[in-house]
Amino acid sequence: MPRPTVYDCSIVELPRIYYRAGNITPVSNHIEVPFRVRRVFYIYDIPGGEDRGAHAHMTCHQFLVAVSGSFEIELDDGRLKRTVVLNRPYFGLHIPPGIWSAEKGFSSGAVCLVLASEKYDEADYIRDYDGFKAFIHGKS
Repeated sequence: MPRPTVYDCSIVELPRIYYRAGNITPVSNHIEVPFRVRRVFYIYDIPGGEDRGAHAHMTCHQFLVAVSGSFEIELDDGRLKRTVVLNRPYFGLHIPPGIWSAEKGFSSGAVCLVLASEKYDEADYIRDYDGFKAFIHGKS
């Protein structure tokens, strides 16, 4: 099976249900999110200038949404790099395993919602870029 590239990281427009009193965006497994969600967490109160992420996963898929504010995601597959901006609560970014990603440039009050395909497992994380390069070249 070929390794994923940064272009396998897809932006998904989520459905919006409009109400005068506020909008709703429903998200379902295997429909908007292309996997079964087993963990949900969100990142908030990020100090200005701080970065988050800077890791890859061996098996876990992630789906990121800027539910408030905006931020950039730098994607790296070991050959190609791509930067995606999330700034609307009705767009999400699917990041498959084997992609190095880092969240940067958080606006004030930004909240990043993360839907993950796996429960937390530290052994699934690749937190060292050299280790990531070894993993994608089959040397880990």
